[in-house]
Amino acid sequence: MKRAFALLLVLLVCFSCDLSKYQLVVDYDFETQFEKSGGTETATYQQVIDFYSELEEVYPSITFTEVGETDSGKPLHLAVFSPTEDFDLEQLRKDKTIILINNGIHPGESDGIDATMMLFRDLAGDSIKIPANTVIATIPIYNVGGALNRNSTSRTNQNGPLEYGFRGNAQNYDLNRDFIKADSKNTRRFYKIFQNLKPDVFIDTHVSNGADYQYTLTHLFTQHNKLGGELGEYLDERLMPALEDSLKEKELEITPYVNVFNEVPEKGFSQFLDHPRYSTGYAALWNTLAMMVETHMLKPYGQRVNATYELLRSMINITDAETPAIKDLRERETKKYLTQRWYPIRWEPNMENPSIRDFLGYEGQTMQSDVTGQPRLKYDRTKPFTKEVQYYDNYISKDRIEIPRAYIIPQGWWRVTNLLELNNIKMEPLVRDTTIYVETYRIEDYETAENAFEGHYLHHDTHVSKTMDSVFFRKGDLYVTTFQDGARYLVETLEPTTVDSFFNWNFFDSVLQQKEHFSPYVFEDMAKKLLDSNPGLREEFEEKKRTDADFRNNGYAQLDWIHKNSAYYEKAHLRYPVFRVPR
Repeated sequence: MKRAFALLLVLLVCFSCDLSKYQLVVDYDFETQFEKSGGTETATYQQVIDFYSELEEVYPSITFTEVGETDSGKPLHLAVFSPTEDFDLEQLRKDKTIILINNGIHPGESDGIDATMMLFRDLAGDSIKIPANTVIATIPIYNVGGALNRNSTSRTNQNGPLEYGFRGNAQNYDLNRDFIKADSKNTRRFYKIFQNLKPDVFIDTHVSNGADYQYTLTHLFTQHNKLGGELGEYLDERLMPALEDSLKEKELEITPYVNVFNEVPEKGFSQFLDHPRYSTGYAALWNTLAMMVETHMLKPYGQRVNATYELLRSMINITDAETPAIKDLRERETKKYLTQRWYPIRWEPNMENPSIRDFLGYEGQTMQSDVTGQPRLKYDRTKPFTKEVQYYDNYISKDRIEIPRAYIIPQGWWRVTNLLELNNIKMEPLVRDTTIYVETYRIEDYETAENAFEGHYLHHDTHVSKTMDSVFFRKGDLYVTTFQDGARYLVETLEPTTVDSFFNWNFFDSVLQQKEHFSPYVFEDMAKKLLDSNPGLREEFEEKKRTDADFRNNGYAQLDWIHKNSAYYEKAHLRYPVFRVPR
């Protein structure tokens, strides 16, 4: 609006000049629906797309492109603001930091959608401080299908806007659980954006509840111990405090994401552990400094959007000032994994080492519910407090994996190798049939969820045994070295015992089923011959019968044991089909 008003003054003063060249700009209206509504409404999907398209037409510092089709049938978009009007990413990465802002992964949590529209307009229009060393990119609405599924009831506790999108996407997936399994086209398009940009900083905008407290803003940085090394220390000791201090100067208090449900926060709470399935967990696999901003859903919508806007501005200014440090730390962390021997897994909060933080809350009490007659929690906003709370943000690794020199993936597992390819993982096909001495895993035990989770019945508590074996591979099977930028991604997805491994996401379930069996009336005679010709096997068999009553009284189980200890038993059953080349 300022730009249009200024141009109107120019037109009035220069009435004798050729006015046609100004007409195109004057016709544009860059006031957002959020602003027009007095902070009560969020833009529709089409309003968002039209807004960025018009920004691109007017301002050479902005590009706006379609990236590819989402599950909804409509495309995913990417907007980029470059203060130098240079969009050569290869060149920009040499001396600029790149921030990627992801909005509308849960379109009912629309605060970031509106805040980022205003941010890009103000950056392009030069009405706020322009970063000298930073390029800002945004996915205006990530969950397009959810944004099109507009309603005013699905966010049961949320205080505005009047209408908003739905959490599930066009396939009803929660896209913030899809960053490893990639069941949606949205995620596959995100891979393209992320791998092309290679962002130094990633921000995902959200809205949350869980408890009532005084804060409008909370932050959820990727867990610093899991990020690891100097980069993790930098995030925890320098970047996060800088954001908190910057917002405090704006009289905006912020606290870590309040990770409680139906409990009062002053009892203490742990940092949310962002596994790789989540956006920030995925970004951390590429040594990107990542955070979610979580506004508090009980605060008025206008207040939440404006607070998100200020947080984004603060993060841009901090990143801009810290460009040399961020780029150096990320480069060194990436190089570290080219030679790192061990990779830590199974992270748990260190309950003996909490951080102590001042917390701005409201007094809560338990009383009898008028609805259920059972105890319920109620907060009293007339009784604000500041109390010290224990925040368990230090995590320890309970196990580790030795990083192999390479993995070998037989070409039949194309669903897995397709995802590796989308993540720019380098894979070399074997040029001939060959036998290689490799480390193999056998799936010894695992648990499976009883209920569906995002289209899967997840495995967990997976245990494997290891052996060295000569395995025959065919020409075209894929040799995947770990000496590449995606080393962390490879370990997290290809090691079956990690929480978000492809195995635990059911990509290899077919090896859990035995394909060939025996008929007892035929195998009886073969089993006798096997025992007669192998005294060691017979001794082991007799010992098992002596010590295991269930086994001793089950004839089929005995035959099955003999079968599984013979050459007739198929090697593929329970053998994990990704093989490790030791260092």
